Amino acid sequence: MKIIDISWPISEQTTQYKTKKEIKIIPTKTFEKDYFRESLITIGSHSGTHVDSPAHYLQHGTTLDKIPLSSLIGPANVLDLSHINEKITAQDLEKFEIKKDEIILLKTKNSNKAAFETFDPNFIYLSTDGAQFLTEKKVKAVGIDYLGIERNQPGHETHKILLEKNILIIEGLRLKEVKSGKYIFTCLPLLIENIESSPARTILMEINL
Repeated sequence: MKIIDISWPISEQTTQYKTKKEIKIIPTKTFEKDYFRESLITIGSHSGTHVDSPAHYLQHGTTLDKIPLSSLIGPANVLDLSHINEKITAQDLEKFEIKKDEIILLKTKNSNKAAFETFDPNFIYLSTDGAQFLTEKKVKAVGIDYLGIERNQPGHETHKILLEKNILIIEGLRLKEVKSGKYIFTCLPLLIENIESSPARTILMEINL
C-alpha cells in the first residue's frame, strides 16, 4: 500500500491567504542552553492544509470538533481539472463519475504552485453551480489544491452551498504528483474545541477499488 502525503509543509515561509502573516515558530528552549528543545507555535486556523466546518460561514453551524472523523476518512476521487483556466463549473464536473459519499478532490493548475510562493489571487476556484452540482451528488467532502475554494466572491456562496449541506471543505492540498482516480483519504484536523477550522495532516492511500 502506498501512502501519499498531500499536506502543505508548515513554516514561517509557507504561503498564506492574501497578505496574512499568521505563522510563527519560536524556539523557547534550545539544546545549547537547556539541553533539550521546545518551541512556541502560533498559527492561524486557516493556515496550510486545513478543514472548514459549517461554523466558518454559518452562524449556527457545527464547529469542527463536533464533526465525526468519519466525515474526513473514506473513498476519495481525484478529478484532473488541470486544463481549466479560471473556475470549475457544473459542466466541467458532469464529465466525471461521482458517487454518493465520496470525498472529491479537485486537482487544478493550482497544484503547480509551490507552498512557499507569493499568494496568487487568480487561483482556480469552484463556482457556485459547481458547488451545487456536488451537493446534488451528495458527496461527503470537497478538497481543492489552494488556500481557498473561491476567490472571495460576494457572500461566499460556494462555501455556504457546501457547508449548509454539512459537506466539509479541505483547502490547501498538494496534488501535483497525484494521478486522477480512486484512493482512500484520511484527514485529521487538530481537536480544538469550538473552532471553525483547523490545520490538518492529510494523506491518500493507493488501493485497488
